[in-house]
Amino acid sequence: MIRLHHVPQSRSMRTLWLLNELGVPYELQVWPFDKSLRSADFLAMNPAGRVPALEIDGECWWETGAITELLCERFPKAGMGRAPGDPDRATWLIWVHFSETISQHAAALTQQHIALYDDSMRSPVVMKLEAKRLEKCYAAIEARLQGRDYLLDSGFSAADISVGQALYMARHFARLVPFPALSAWYDRITSRPGFLMSRPTEAHPKLYERDFYEPWEAV
Repeated sequence: MIRLHHVPQSRSMRTLWLLNELGVPYELQVWPFDKSLRSADFLAMNPAGRVPALEIDGECWWETGAITELLCERFPKAGMGRAPGDPDRATWLIWVHFSETISQHAAALTQQHIALYDDSMRSPVVMKLEAKRLEKCYAAIEARLQGRDYLLDSGFSAADISVGQALYMARHFARLVPFPALSAWYDRITSRPGFLMSRPTEAHPKLYERDFYEPWEAV
C-alpha cells in the first residue's frame, strides 16, 4: 500500500507527479496548508511538519529527494531513475537535488507574497533578491538544455520531474519567457499525463491564487 500525504501546489506535488509516471497504485490524502500539519498525527509521519509524507509497506518516508531516490529504486522498470554505474547517474542526482535549490527561493517568495499577512512584514529587498536568484537557477537550466530535449542525454527522468515541479512553483515569481530552451522544455514536460494528473482539482484550495506575483513595493 502506498499513501501520499499531500498539499496541492507544494513540494509534495513532486512526489505525486513521480507516482503518476511510475504507474503504481496509490492513495492520496490531501491536507490543508495550515496548522494541521503540526498535529501529533502528522508529526508522527513527518517530524518536520511538512509535506510530503509517504506511507509505503508499513514505513513512512519524508524529504522529496530521498523519496524520489527510493521510489525510483523500488520501481526501476519505469525508467525514472538512473542506477549506480549508469553514465547519467551523477547528472541525475545533481538535478534531482538541484530542485531543492530552486524550491528554497520559491518558498522564500511564497512566504513574502502569501504567508505574511501584513504589508509591514514584507521586504521588497528580499523579494527582488530571491527573484534574481531564481533567474540564476533558470540560467543554469537553460545552459544545460542547449541541444537537449531533457536534462539527461538518456531522456526523460525523475530529474525532469523534480526540477519541473520546482519551476511550477517558481514561475509565480520569476518569468520563464527570457529563457527559450527552458520554456520549451517546461512546456514539453508539463504536457505529460503524469503532470496533468498532479495538478490541483477544483475541489482543493490553491496555494497560489494568481498566475504571477509582481514584486511588492513599500509605500
